Amino acid sequence: MKKNVITGSKLWSIAMITSLLAACSSPATTSTTANAATSTTGTTKTVSVSEQTSVKYADLVSLDADDTNISWSEADSTAIKLNGTTATVTGSGAKAANGSVTITEAGTYVLSGELTDGQIVVNVADKGTVHLVLNGATIHDNDSAAIYIQKAGKAVITLEKGTKNTVSDGKTYVYADATTDEPDAAIFSKADLTFNGAGQLTVTGNYNEGITSKDDLKIISGNISVKAADDGIKGKDMVAIQAGTITIEAEGDGIKSTNDTDTTKGFVAIAGGTFDIQSGNDGIQAETALVTDGGKYNIVTAGGSANAPAKVEEGPFGGGGGGWGGGTPPTDMGTPPVGEPPADMPEMPNNSGNAGTNTNGAAASSSANTTATTDSDADADTATTATESTSAKALKAGTDLTVNGGTYTIDSMDDSLHSNNNVTVNDGTFNIESGDDGIHADQELTINGGTITIAKSYEGLEGAIITLNDGDVDVTASDDGVNAAGGETETAANTAASTDSATTATDATTTSNISVTETTGTTSTTDQTPQGTDATQQGRGPGGMGAASNNEFHINGGTLTVNAGGDGLDSNGSINMTGGTVIVNGPTDNGNGALDYDGTFVISGGYLVAAGSSGMAQGTSDASTQNTIVMTFPATQKAGTLVHVQDSEGNNILTFAPAKDYQTVVVSSPDLAKDGSYVIYSGGTSTGKAVDGLYTDGTYSGGTKVVAFQSTSNVTWVNESGVTTANTGMGGPGGGRGQGGFGGGRNRSQSGTTSDSTSSTDSAK
Repeated sequence: MKKNVITGSKLWSIAMITSLLAACSSPATTSTTANAATSTTGTTKTVSVSEQTSVKYADLVSLDADDTNISWSEADSTAIKLNGTTATVTGSGAKAANGSVTITEAGTYVLSGELTDGQIVVNVADKGTVHLVLNGATIHDNDSAAIYIQKAGKAVITLEKGTKNTVSDGKTYVYADATTDEPDAAIFSKADLTFNGAGQLTVTGNYNEGITSKDDLKIISGNISVKAADDGIKGKDMVAIQAGTITIEAEGDGIKSTNDTDTTKGFVAIAGGTFDIQSGNDGIQAETALVTDGGKYNIVTAGGSANAPAKVEEGPFGGGGGGWGGGTPPTDMGTPPVGEPPADMPEMPNNSGNAGTNTNGAAASSSANTTATTDSDADADTATTATESTSAKALKAGTDLTVNGGTYTIDSMDDSLHSNNNVTVNDGTFNIESGDDGIHADQELTINGGTITIAKSYEGLEGAIITLNDGDVDVTASDDGVNAAGGETETAANTAASTDSATTATDATTTSNISVTETTGTTSTTDQTPQGTDATQQGRGPGGMGAASNNEFHINGGTLTVNAGGDGLDSNGSINMTGGTVIVNGPTDNGNGALDYDGTFVISGGYLVAAGSSGMAQGTSDASTQNTIVMTFPATQKAGTLVHVQDSEGNNILTFAPAKDYQTVVVSSPDLAKDGSYVIYSGGTSTGKAVDGLYTDGTYSGGTKVVAFQSTSNVTWVNESGVTTANTGMGGPGGGRGQGGFGGGRNRSQSGTTSDSTSSTDSAK
């Protein structure tokens, strides 16, 4: 996390490289790179946090014959012909009066023509199923819902193939009295509501919402366009979409489910379809679980990431963990200052957390404006009051968010994927631009597959426990690329670490009873060496800097490429890597590090290369079973300058062109030996193929020899003079969101935002 190093102040400096000698200039010999980095993909996959199987649409949604019935005939239906402000009814079960049509019996009703100011009312006492067929119908009501399902067992609206249908309301409603607040949508149902058919439907909700059901809302098929003054499509107990083409332009949320009193309801489940959603608030929001099996999604929230408020880092050290660690840096890195800090140094946060934060360490919003709406149900004797969220996330779940497939193009002002509990990505293709986090989980974020490109974000991946089991992930972040922070795990650790804390973090997450995740096997993931016994902990610095939490980042497979302005990989606890390929570019400033962790970084498999600044550099931990080299150059190297590592026989270990300026490079490979002899070169060219800057095959030549050395441990620190020894020098300002010492919370606030209070709190925001 961002360390908030304040330039221009008189804060004491972190120890930096100050007097390294100029690089040796002997030319490189050529080296064939046939055994390049990606040859290490055969490592055994280990799932150290629970690998969660997917819940799917079919697990949550059941359909009956009425949901899928699109058939009708003139002989067994009632025809309703609309004509201006009147209607003609042919058949039984419905009557036209005063410009409106009231249906009082179960059955099939076929609507055609145009009603310029009137209402279709369904009021069936026996709770039967009413089948409305829109057969080229235009329905508008100036002062109420155009279609109002007051009472029925179920209402099914079929869009007749080849027809265009339009439903709209006025900007002002007239209610019976001041206590009445429904209907409030152009199509409003107090019963289960299903849409099917192959026709077109255009809905304009000028007053408030487009389509609302106070029970279940299902879309089986159809081409549906909704424009709404508030929410586009809303189902209280569920929104289930099997297929169709859905276009939404909403000032509020695009699609949402709102039941916050029954944990088996309030979910959104999507099997497939094509979605184009532009929303002022969340794109798709579920009060409990959100599940997508497939589909094609184009979602823009609040005008997109370009409209995101500026992030403000509060507090001089309110950022992620840091400090020298993992086979700690060399003794010739300079001498840390001694004595008291300068008189004008900003006051450190107290142990109760930083001012202006909530119980999860998030910054308090700049104002407390909320918009209350009453969500009453006339069939019940109770009314609930919901406070609308001002969040603008693309996919948002109150409990678990599960993505099993689909193609997603997202430009969100807020998080692109967000859960107040867990996020699981099993498959799918994602192209994300986010004004905040690319993917955020308050608790566990698990990626089991898919292709994820986060082209723009504040932080790329964030969760209390993050696990990458498979998939291809490419992250660009202005702050941390990956950030394991927050959640219950850190709360417990920080409470224990700070015994005089005035406040303790609370878990604001609601747990769902919906069977969203099934754990196929859970093993203990905490394999942390007690502080002080590993070189990782020796560099924590004075005053409890960087006290580790229980946050975890597990890399068991797949590929991860990071381009970060802040820390590349940041864990307020530990990092564990057993397989996969990880490439980190950045940061360039010395207040962050390519690797930043407060516990341990134990690597036993896979391939790691991380290039960034030297000021907060960390390697892997001494407890690792796979070997690592940490090279610090005497001066900053320009982006694109090759760094090449080969063994004494000329075999390639690394040929890499970092995407950003760098001074320290960390490489860990199964090909590195604890007692091997290696040569590091700078510059030159390679005839191999580069993927994300990492070259495979080909021949390296033309570089400048920097250093030749013999590794002596599983974490070897080198500079141009050779192997250096570890010290216990001053650590960096670590411990993001922690308590005690400099390990204060991130305290990220957003200027110009209002607080958003919902029944499922965005607790880590």
